[in-house]
Amino acid sequence: MKQDSSLDQAPLVRWLLANQVAPAGPEAKEDHKPNAWWKVMCLTGVDYFSTLSYLPGIAALAAGALSPLATLLIVALTLLGMLPMYRRVAQESPHGQGSVAMLEKLLPFWRGKFFVLLLLGFVATSWIITITLSGADATVHLLENPLFPEALKGSAVIITVILLLILGGVFLLGFNEAVGVAIPLVAIYLLLNAAVVVAGFLHLAADPSLVSGWTDRLFSSGGGPIGLVSPAIIAFPLLVLGLSGFETGVSMMPLIKATGRTPEEAMASRVKNTRKLLTTAALIMSVYLMSTSFITTVMIPAKEFEEGGQANGRALAFLAHDLFGAGFGTVYDISSALILWFAGASAMAGLINIVPRYLPAYGMAPEWARAVRPVVLVYTVLSIGITIAFRADVNAQAGAYATGILAMMVSGAVAVTVSAIRRRSRAGAVGFGILTLILLYALGDNVLEKPDGIVISAFFIAGIIAVSLISRVTRSTELRVDTIEFDEAARQFITDSIAFDGELHIIANKKQSGDKAEYAEKEYEQRGLNPVPGPADVIFLEVEISDPSDFTHTLRVEGLEVEGYRVLRVKSPAVPNAIAAVLLAMRNSTGVKPQCYFEWSEGSPVAHLMRYLFLGQGDTPPLVREILREIEPDQAARPGIHVG
Repeated sequence: MKQDSSLDQAPLVRWLLANQVAPAGPEAKEDHKPNAWWKVMCLTGVDYFSTLSYLPGIAALAAGALSPLATLLIVALTLLGMLPMYRRVAQESPHGQGSVAMLEKLLPFWRGKFFVLLLLGFVATSWIITITLSGADATVHLLENPLFPEALKGSAVIITVILLLILGGVFLLGFNEAVGVAIPLVAIYLLLNAAVVVAGFLHLAADPSLVSGWTDRLFSSGGGPIGLVSPAIIAFPLLVLGLSGFETGVSMMPLIKATGRTPEEAMASRVKNTRKLLTTAALIMSVYLMSTSFITTVMIPAKEFEEGGQANGRALAFLAHDLFGAGFGTVYDISSALILWFAGASAMAGLINIVPRYLPAYGMAPEWARAVRPVVLVYTVLSIGITIAFRADVNAQAGAYATGILAMMVSGAVAVTVSAIRRRSRAGAVGFGILTLILLYALGDNVLEKPDGIVISAFFIAGIIAVSLISRVTRSTELRVDTIEFDEAARQFITDSIAFDGELHIIANKKQSGDKAEYAEKEYEQRGLNPVPGPADVIFLEVEISDPSDFTHTLRVEGLEVEGYRVLRVKSPAVPNAIAAVLLAMRNSTGVKPQCYFEWSEGSPVAHLMRYLFLGQGDTPPLVREILREIEPDQAARPGIHVG
């Protein structure tokens, strides 16, 4: 039913709309060239691994000498909680929708749609702020390098905006180009960090007094085991942000290459490769977290971690300069700035792979929002606006970033907990239930410490809901049909009716009892109310509402005979759209313009409009006519609508 107008589009428009994101579901076809899992790991790793730039400093500032212990808690949570959780998410949402798809199934109809909008609000908060915050943090690393030109020190906003424009430009070229940029950035950054770690341990081996000094500080506060553990637990919520790469890892499943002779085998291969990605990234990050937390805590004076100190937010960069000198330190600063800047690529890829799979399919965004390049432009403009509004201030955006990340983690934990309960896995339900409580604690602590984060998230959620509802209303009179399938009986009814008198006369009926008496009475009424020719052969058309919150649908028209009366029945989210689609399909397949007969509905026009928008039914005849008018501009070719 959809017409391909690509040939009528300008070259620029065709280029913008070239790559489409498929809707969520098992029928989805990916429009991107797949890559080996380790290459995709680099794209998600620019976000995950880039946290090494600031996480050791945050840990040292929050937990002091206990920083390695607090980091050990994060590593334990990574390997024993987050990794099993997202391996399960990958299994249950293999098309990259993540926990959003798992939780959508819990609530039917409009409740499920609004719940998804709520989750997408947190997703947008997390990933858009990731783009802006990472760009701002990259700028900070550049500005704090001693070799950076003094004249540009006050140009943080301009530099960040330039970085965001370059990031958007990479994605306008395509996903493969983004993956190609990510691989060398991650490889160089990890190698430089490995050099710092090795040099750090060699330095500690040469000067054991640093380690003894650290152990003295570790036990100087007293309090026994509780005194050791409690500060680490208090610092724990601040470090959970180092787990941000898991959700983006799952969202990029459509980019991962899979092998298999059947679709089922290919999907199983994709899930297996995604699990390799998640496990490898988690193990690499765990090793780096523990080693960097230890050497930074032991080697860097505590005062340097405080605000204004040289190691504040850049502990490893401090050691790179201290251990190797300004030359290596500058290379490290450039590498840190680049990976922090491109951490936004991971978030951008996640946004592209998740949001367009839902909103256009719900009718809650324009159809062009399925295309990658227009969406990239929208996200880039939005990111630039946020950067200017916050003046590229990392601290001002930290609360919203943490709130979005933690909300996504909580949704994932809840999803796998419910899944475990449904699978009657007691161990899974208990384990994931505990993980949910831990993440809820971290989220609650973040909201109390930085309430501005939930406020900013609320703006994102409200914005998504408002745009979605406006789009749904403006798109309500689209045909809203992907394909139409007539069964053998339905096709035969149409053929026989045309053979009888060369015409198609359709009576729209809202099924009640569905017996002979109902159809006899309906035909008698319509012949009296409308200009149905006396000897004309008639077919009844009935539409049963399925899920009115759905937008597009595949219509399957079933023909059945009820004691001599022929009836076409179809299920659809919206009655007027389904009738219009069936009439057009009849015309297109037979060359005969159908005539359809209705009776007026009683009631308030406003009430009918609300019933149509939210329940898929209302005052049907004028809506059918309006849909036909929009689809078929030629009045002479338009199916006839008669109302009595």
